[in-house]
Amino acid sequence: MLRFLARRLLWFAITLFCVVTISFFMMRAVRGGPFDGERTLDPAIERNIEAKYHLDWSLPKQYLQYVGPFNLDEHGFELFGGDGSDRFGGVLCLEFGPSFKYKDFTVDQIIGQSLPISALLGIVAMMWALALGISAGIASALRRGSGLDLGMRLAATGGIALPNFVIASFLVILTVFMIPLFPVAGWGSIRHMLLPGFALGAPFAAYISRLTRTGMLEVLSQDHIRTAQAKGLAPRTVILRHALKGGLLPVVSYLGPATAGILTGSLVIEKIFFIPGLGSHFINSALNRDYTLSMGVTILFTILVYSLNTLVDLAYTMLDPRIDLEEI
Repeated sequence: MLRFLARRLLWFAITLFCVVTISFFMMRAVRGGPFDGERTLDPAIERNIEAKYHLDWSLPKQYLQYVGPFNLDEHGFELFGGDGSDRFGGVLCLEFGPSFKYKDFTVDQIIGQSLPISALLGIVAMMWALALGISAGIASALRRGSGLDLGMRLAATGGIALPNFVIASFLVILTVFMIPLFPVAGWGSIRHMLLPGFALGAPFAAYISRLTRTGMLEVLSQDHIRTAQAKGLAPRTVILRHALKGGLLPVVSYLGPATAGILTGSLVIEKIFFIPGLGSHFINSALNRDYTLSMGVTILFTILVYSLNTLVDLAYTMLDPRIDLEEI
């Protein structure tokens, strides 16, 4: 396991370096800047603003300043020869710098305020996805070829085909305007979480349903299941104690990408339901050319996706001891 974790840590460093580098130069290559607006600034004022945020430097110099606490001017860390007035230490010090649009906040503060909201929304969505997907998949596998099976597969196909913002629009029309059950927007109570959580988790519930059905059908046809049935064990015991563990292996392998998809998919859902989460800030940072905020959220998503995929690989070996970590 130590060799596996060491190898993953090495690839994590390489992946993070590539993401930071590509994102940094791609954002700078887009036309416009964080201080472009309808009102044209005086050239002297614009130069002063660019100098404050080091946007007048060359791109390689801006990149080095952003990545690590290098002594590029007299305002760096005292440890590196500066006067200590500029406390931005760079990504290597887990500091993403000040936001170009939210001038009273740093990127770290914005992420610290909005990440718990997005995480809670993601947890609610994942609970919906697992509860509906696993239940539907098991029922479909146990009633293979029946009308229930056909209905479940059609529903799963529709859930996979429809984007979450289309599902969210239908849900808003149905449960807000036609049948007023939930608030249309905002955040702060359980009722605010249920509707966006369901809209976000519904497409993933469809995938989980199909994967659970496939896994259960494969396990139910194996010899040890037939042996358990021949011994007279109750059907519920056979399913829960013997079949379910192996049938959920495809679902476990999908949870890493699914969690990443829920986190990134929340960008649209948060915008629709006016939820003050990380997704809303990420969209606003792209629209406003807020370089540091966009970079901070991108790096955070990269860390989350890589960490979750590693945890999924570890959980996979726990469910199936035949799998060797060195082969992953």
